[in-house]
Amino acid sequence: MSSKFLAELSNDYEKLFETELGYDVIIYAGDESNVKEIHAHSNILCIRSQYFRSAFSNEWAEKRDGKFILRKPNISPYLFNIILRFIYCGNIELKNLQGPEVLKLLIAVDELNIQQLITYIQEYLIEHQTEFLYQNPTGILETVYQHETFTDLWEFCLEKICEEPKILFYSDKFTNLKASLLELLIKRDDLNMEEIEIWEGLLKWCFFQQNVINDPTKWSKDDIANIEKPLHRFIHLIRFYDIKPADFFYKVYCYKEILPQDLIHNLLEFHIVPNTKIKTNVASSRKPNLKFKLDSTLIESKHIPLFSSWIDKKGSSHYNTNKIPYEFKLLYRSDRDGFNATSFHRNCDSKGATIWIAKIKGTTQLIGGYNPLDWGGDCGWKGTTNSFLFHIMDEKNVSSAKVSYVNNNNARYAIYCNSDRGPHMGNFYCDGINHWIVYENSDVNLTYPNISIPASFTVENYEVFQVIKK
Repeated sequence: MSSKFLAELSNDYEKLFETELGYDVIIYAGDESNVKEIHAHSNILCIRSQYFRSAFSNEWAEKRDGKFILRKPNISPYLFNIILRFIYCGNIELKNLQGPEVLKLLIAVDELNIQQLITYIQEYLIEHQTEFLYQNPTGILETVYQHETFTDLWEFCLEKICEEPKILFYSDKFTNLKASLLELLIKRDDLNMEEIEIWEGLLKWCFFQQNVINDPTKWSKDDIANIEKPLHRFIHLIRFYDIKPADFFYKVYCYKEILPQDLIHNLLEFHIVPNTKIKTNVASSRKPNLKFKLDSTLIESKHIPLFSSWIDKKGSSHYNTNKIPYEFKLLYRSDRDGFNATSFHRNCDSKGATIWIAKIKGTTQLIGGYNPLDWGGDCGWKGTTNSFLFHIMDEKNVSSAKVSYVNNNNARYAIYCNSDRGPHMGNFYCDGINHWIVYENSDVNLTYPNISIPASFTVENYEVFQVIKK
């Protein structure tokens, strides 16, 4: 009975918010190009937010004709209305917001000190909007770093970047990363990169910061001095002894002018003199804290949460790496096992649910599909409502992915099993050798909605994984 009364109370306050009856607060939200006047009630705002209590009690807000005036140019009218609706009636809807908008909303509720929403929105971002991290990892990491209350999101971002550091180190904006953040990342033992890659990333960052070309033979004394200064704070964080001898010679030793001479001497001795022990106290080798192992030359661990979410039809909600309910066991790799239908079926038949991934030759595109049944026999068509095809335009960017679930009205043409063919789903198949075709057939054309898979192509390699429920 009490829940009914609470619902009625919430509805009444929502009506008050919408009718603006008796308002005594005027808020100008948005910048000059998109400013909107919003009306509210000071008593309700004060009860729900410490920010408004301080603003009204200490007279931060301007007062005119008996009404408080607040100006918030940094919060859009749309987001401010979402916040006010929550303040009035406790309701908030985030599913129609994109990741960047949700982050802006989080920043706004932090400024307004609405503690319940700070926790709730962080949890929502972690559970449902992780893909946007790949779009601008540098900017997002720096934004989260600036807000002490974003502890959950900060830990998640660090963990995600340490699992997939290339999304940051190989991004266009990596060289703009603040030194304090770069130091924090390189310091971590769980950074999942080869040490030589970390070293090369650090050099790239230093050269950009100092506007110096990457050619030691052309450096002046001023260039050397300018690079040494920012590099000095990072040197002790690089695990130089984990770098292979050839990489040390070609990619480290050539920069000896900007490295401590005792370090160069010790490294030379370590690599040249047999059985030489490390003389100095250095950080231990990094130990990536990966939640799963992935045996693949085509995909990275960042693809697994995406595939798992598609399998469970989670829509825009994606699993994070801590909650993946499946294991992906490599069954077949074309360049290892033989690029023919016989090898495909020998390795993949009667293994249950599988997912296959193929890289189109000469591109960054990945094509693939999920078969929840099996590939066994010459039984022809198999029906299912749970299969799908996918197309990733850029293998490094999971946000470029499109998925096409089987059309329920044509589900009887979902999977085709034939010993002379590789994967065959709807009107798309591999002819058993390296020829992949989308063919015209009035019965099966509509089995999977169009996601711009090319009509004909060859691939560099393709892999098939058994999908095992944990």
